[in-house]
Amino acid sequence: MKLSARNKLAGTVTTIHEGEAIANVALDVAGQRLVASITVEAVQELGLREGASVTAIIKASDVILATEA
Repeated sequence: MKLSARNKLAGTVTTIHEGEAIANVALDVAGQRLVASITVEAVQELGLREGASVTAIIKASDVILATEA
């Protein structure tokens, strides 16, 4: 698979919390926690389970930074 997105992070699924329509899939990415909200249908189609290796592809139109100052 080839993608134009450059923000790709390899990780491991640590937990999956399924609701009625949306699932929160937590990943460990080099010791950092990243959570993706995807449909329950997508979880099933991808065959996601705890311990699975995945790639998070991040596409955002805005990134907001904050400081304590």
